Amino acid sequence: MASFSLPKSILALLAILTLASSSLGARPRKLDVWIPNPNDYPDDSYLLKYHNGEVLQGNIPVHIIWYGDFLSPQKSIIIDFLNSLTSNTWGQSNPSVAQWWSTIDQLYLSKVSNQQTQINLGNQIDWSYWWGKYLTMSQIAQIASNAGTPRGGITLVLTAKDVTVEEFCSSHCAFHGSDQSAGTTFIWVGNSESQCPGQCAWPFHQPLYGPQSPPLVPPNGDVGIEGMIINLASMLAGAVSNPFGNGYYQGSTEAPMEACTACPGVYGRGAYPGYAGQLWTDSTTGASYNANGFNGREYLLPAIFDPTMATCSTLN
Repeated sequence: MASFSLPKSILALLAILTLASSSLGARPRKLDVWIPNPNDYPDDSYLLKYHNGEVLQGNIPVHIIWYGDFLSPQKSIIIDFLNSLTSNTWGQSNPSVAQWWSTIDQLYLSKVSNQQTQINLGNQIDWSYWWGKYLTMSQIAQIASNAGTPRGGITLVLTAKDVTVEEFCSSHCAFHGSDQSAGTTFIWVGNSESQCPGQCAWPFHQPLYGPQSPPLVPPNGDVGIEGMIINLASMLAGAVSNPFGNGYYQGSTEAPMEACTACPGVYGRGAYPGYAGQLWTDSTTGASYNANGFNGREYLLPAIFDPTMATCSTLN
């Protein structure tokens, strides 16, 4: 497993991505716009491109394992987000979560085949604190394997704010991995509310490092859960476009950049370190968001890297 130290000069937003069925690789997810320099690479590996591997398409079942105590309102924020991904028929106003998801389909998945991708929410399992309040990354993979997720599906392992995960905060906020033999992918995302909101819930919390801009008002009123939504969205984009480490990515397999992690800290036009970009503001609550979702929800979602234009695509 590759490891990286946490930069102190800028806000550190970190993620680990899948490399193969039995290994995980780590890299910093920093708050600066990724601009590839061809001179830094011996070949065209500076391009975020397709490496002829599998992507996830069609009807993708997503099962959830809630590890630790989650309040019902917290669960509903996440479930409404998942239900919003491919559900324009449920009255989402533009810009919408479904519109954001269709961009991933258009820029990545449709290049492999013309199947329409649909997220289908499956089983939900409450694990309480079955293995205690400290988990290793290998235990996360073991927990995910108990969800009964079918081939081509994704398991979400979501940990509560009082659960500590190996290298959480010090190196990453979320990661995705896979079991290639089973054809399944899993995503872990932790609630950083009481551990490192300045790293994993920015811009809804004052940043731990870097430019000290005021935090934004969270659209659903829960800083920790809003951070989970941002990281979950980023990992979902990576899991479907690079599920087994040989799909869409830039750079080496030891430290790949993927669909959203190639645009760290970018949420709207004009983003730069310490500034999330131009966003919509709710006239009633003053909350900042860039996507409308199911049940009248508002969410903040990361930019998606456009491999053709080599730019970060935002909803506004």
